[in-house]
Amino acid sequence: MASPYMQDSVWLQQGKFEDAEAFYQRVQAGTQNAGASQPRQGSAAGASAPSGGGDATARIDSLEKENKELRTAVNEMKALVQKLEGRVKVLEGGSGSAPAAAQTQAPAKAAAAPADDDDTDDEVDLFGSSDEEDKEEKERIKQERLKAYHEKKAKKPAVIAKSSVIMDVKPYDDETDMKEVETLLRSIEMDGLVWGAAKLVPMAYGIQKLQIGIVIEDAKVSVDDLTEKILEDYEDQVQSVDIAAFNKL
Repeated sequence: MASPYMQDSVWLQQGKFEDAEAFYQRVQAGTQNAGASQPRQGSAAGASAPSGGGDATARIDSLEKENKELRTAVNEMKALVQKLEGRVKVLEGGSGSAPAAAQTQAPAKAAAAPADDDDTDDEVDLFGSSDEEDKEEKERIKQERLKAYHEKKAKKPAVIAKSSVIMDVKPYDDETDMKEVETLLRSIEMDGLVWGAAKLVPMAYGIQKLQIGIVIEDAKVSVDDLTEKILEDYEDQVQSVDIAAFNKL
């Protein structure tokens, strides 16, 4: 009798291999026992043979059924894989053809796209115009405020920076008439120079120095220039000129 195991060239499941091996051993054992006991037992051997043959036939039928189910499952898996490959090709834009539903929906989406773009463009232009108007309004307000600020600043009188200075004018000896020196100093006239109060301050050996105050406009009068002029014009009466105090007004 031909076994269904002979139809398969390779068995991938260990259980099927073990079942086939066990079946082969039983068939071999049954054949040998039947040949050896035929002369002695006769009818007894004949009675036991159908029982062993029935079990083998049932086992073979079961294996054939399992084999068919396995092949069916394999075919279903292959069909599923092929179907998935087709879908992947469609999604990737390959050579596979897209489903009919997708092909019918694509033109509709393409046709709807221009309308959406037009709406978007209109909205962008609308908002863009609004932004431009806001910028122009802000710039106009800014220019008006700057103009008002400059006008207000132009009307406000400029602040003139002034300084208060106290100078110590020292003679060579006690014979110098410091009252005359004061008169000479006050004769110096400069734009931005105002002479202030003066007094004589005693020094050593009967010498007196003239301490005199002035107010100057910083942009017009330099204290260094004034000191240099006093020393040059009255070098016979004045030995030195020192700045005792200098304050910004």
